[in-house]
Amino acid sequence: MPPKNNYSAARARGKILAQWRGVDYAPLEKARATPARLPGDVLPALMKELRLDARQAEAEVVKVWNDQIDSTITAHAQPANLHKGTLFVNVDSSVWLSEIVRYRRKEIIERLQNSFGKSVIQKISFRIG
Repeated sequence: MPPKNNYSAARARGKILAQWRGVDYAPLEKARATPARLPGDVLPALMKELRLDARQAEAEVVKVWNDQIDSTITAHAQPANLHKGTLFVNVDSSVWLSEIVRYRRKEIIERLQNSFGKSVIQKISFRIG
């Protein structure tokens, strides 16, 4: 008795072909049957998933940090993360943390805001790390 619909016929044909070949190519054939998508349709979601925009912004902050901030400070403190307008900076010792927070914080934030704008870097949080 023949199968009642096209889906059943295709499924039966696939099973017979898999037995004859000795390998089931159904998953591969299904993948090939999936239509290709345009790069423009795929890239925005991929960029968001990989957080490339955020990583690029963080790389720019590190570059400007190393160019605009005094080398004695950059030897002991490096930006770690930029999140919602707050730049988190890791400092290598409590002595340098105290020095930077007390005497250099205002200068640092002004230089960074001149480079990126006040909306990008609103605050700086220094921590030992």
